[in-house]
Amino acid sequence: MALANRFRSGISFFKNISISDSVSSARSNPHGASLFPAQLRSYATASAQSTANVKVPIALVGENGNFASWLYIAAVKMNSLEKIESDLSEMIEAMKTAPTFAQFTKDPSVPRATRLAAIRDACDQAKFAEPTKNFLSLLAENGKLKNLDAIVKKFMQLTNAHRGDIKVLVTTVMPLPPAEEKELRETLQEIIGEGKKVTVEQKIDPSIYGGLIVEFQQKVLDMSIRTRAQQMERLLREPVDFTNL
Repeated sequence: MALANRFRSGISFFKNISISDSVSSARSNPHGASLFPAQLRSYATASAQSTANVKVPIALVGENGNFASWLYIAAVKMNSLEKIESDLSEMIEAMKTAPTFAQFTKDPSVPRATRLAAIRDACDQAKFAEPTKNFLSLLAENGKLKNLDAIVKKFMQLTNAHRGDIKVLVTTVMPLPPAEEKELRETLQEIIGEGKKVTVEQKIDPSIYGGLIVEFQQKVLDMSIRTRAQQMERLLREPVDFTNL
């Protein structure tokens, strides 16, 4: 129960998530300014099968999050979500097994036309769906292939949320015993709500000294000893106002 109780002590954090998400989104994109070239915006709206009011299941921030969000909207409108997800996973795996090709696609010294031709050829050989080919071509044209891995990870967050799957990353100094992992998963399930499937992924990081860090859906609950020590250090460094003593 100790682990769950420590985690529950931070539940108030989750009550303010929607507010902090809205503020973060507004700050990352002030005045509604677009982070994308015009082609990408039109890509998300062009669809033979029009679906009104498509919304992303979770709010993502930053350039990579915005690229992933636009792709998700386009994929849903084209009814190609699973195929695009599969294509992108295959592309990432191919880049891992063929580092020379990966470096070629990201090298800024390679002419744009050459990089674009290579991506189109790779998509044709892999028999990727046309929406996948178009999206990768847009990234190639705009010099964003270097961000592909990060964009795909964000996109996968959206597809998992679309299916009701919530992936939670838990960082600790040592692996959680099965009983504590089960207890934490049940606590997270209670917080996230029914109808969602919670999957816990453990990450080991001795540098946090103790405690745990929980991350999911762009949210971070840091209950590590490292962070608490840093907060205490900042507090001790603050000047003391003796007039109020």
